[in-house]
Amino acid sequence: MIDLPRVGFGGAPIGNLYQAVSGEQARATVDAAWDSGVRLYDTAPHYGLGLSERRMGAALAERSGYVLSTKVGRLVVPSQVREDDEIFDVPVGLGREWDFSADGVRDSLEDSLARLGLPEIDIALIHDPDDHVEQAIAEAYPALAELREQGVVKAIGVGMNQWQVPLRFVRETGIDVVMLAGRYTLLDQSGLPLLEECAERGVRVLAAGVFNSGLLATPAPSGTFDYAPAPAPLLDRAVRIAKTCERHGVTLPQAAMAFPLRHPAVASIVLGARAPEEVLANAALWSRPVPGDLWLELADEGLLTG
Repeated sequence: MIDLPRVGFGGAPIGNLYQAVSGEQARATVDAAWDSGVRLYDTAPHYGLGLSERRMGAALAERSGYVLSTKVGRLVVPSQVREDDEIFDVPVGLGREWDFSADGVRDSLEDSLARLGLPEIDIALIHDPDDHVEQAIAEAYPALAELREQGVVKAIGVGMNQWQVPLRFVRETGIDVVMLAGRYTLLDQSGLPLLEECAERGVRVLAAGVFNSGLLATPAPSGTFDYAPAPAPLLDRAVRIAKTCERHGVTLPQAAMAFPLRHPAVASIVLGARAPEEVLANAALWSRPVPGDLWLELADEGLLTG
């Protein structure tokens, strides 16, 4: 099994998540991550209809000693209609097609390797099979397992915004990795049953969405939770957590990055960024120690459940 660095770079923003990012800015952002010591990079065909993969591959082309993950489940296909419902700024001419069949998985990975400019990949994740669970377990997983045996991928897993389906994969298949987005954070520890099962079975977790899409990203909580306006009770809870953090000399985003790594199943946190300044701001925080008393006080206040 491959070693997983503690901090990773999430490639959705450089795939034009929400708004277009220039090629120069995308490259500078990856360069900033590299210069900050990041050696884990995550991308997917979904992110900008292959744009993130192309940009990631180009930025890493002359580098070595990193771990790279991409995903399967959505094929990038020709389309005459501009997709405007997938939150990425994408051009006319391409679209997405769900496909968790064995052939679809093989085709998807072949296309991804071409965009990345690589003969193989470190990690391949089954991406968002919420509405295709049975096919993903019966067809996508065996196809990835075969590719793992062939050495085309080193590790395989599933990446989702929920924990229940990944728990099925952990119990019913031989996956190596789970990417869990937003379900083990300062505000949402609902994914704890999955993490406990992963720890017991030796499946390692990549914790993504540690800021819950924005509410935990700044010292003073504001903005969105899971890509929607934050409900008042959650905003109030985030404010209480921020005040407790402040008493311990810690900022809210610093605590948000440190919290998931406390669980033995979590190998890495994955942080998305669209500009070098975001990378540098995160890097200035993830290396700072967080006092253990903070977690004890948050638990005593009933603000943490795991």
